[in-house]
Amino acid sequence: MRRPLALLALLFTAGSALADDWMVRRQVGSSFEETREAIVLGIENRGLVVNYTSHIADMLARTGADLGTNRPVFAKAEIIEFCSAGLSRRMMEADPHNIVLCPFSIAVYALPGETARTWVAYRKPQGKAAPAIEALLGEIAGEAGR
Repeated sequence: MRRPLALLALLFTAGSALADDWMVRRQVGSSFEETREAIVLGIENRGLVVNYTSHIADMLARTGADLGTNRPVFAKAEIIEFCSAGLSRRMMEADPHNIVLCPFSIAVYALPGETARTWVAYRKPQGKAAPAIEALLGEIAGEAGR
C-alpha cells in the first residue's frame, strides 16, 4: 500500500515542478472583473477579436453535483480565446503542426476566498513560432493589474 501512495505523491510532485515549463501564470492585485476587462481590452486594442469565452467556474459549479462534489474550485474563472490571422498564418507556415496553438487563450481566474486577487495564465508556446506568440500573450496578460 505504501508503494502506490509514494508513487502517486511522486507523480503529483513532478507535475507541480513541471507546471512552469508549460504555462505562464501570475497573480495580479485587481478584481476578477477588472482583470478580465483589461485582458479583453488588450486583445481588442491590438485589432484582434475575442472568438469565445469559456465560463469554466460556472461549468464546474453546474456539473459538480452530477459528479458528487460541491467543493468550489474557483470563485470565478474564464478562458478568453482569440486569434491573430497574421500571426496564426506565419506560425502555421513555419510548421503546420502549430495548428494546436490556435486559437490563443488566456485564463483569468480567482480562487475561493481570494476576492482581491486574480490569476492570469496562458500556455507557453513551443517551436519556431514561440517567441512571437509568447510576446503577444505576455503583452496582453501584462496589461492586467496595471
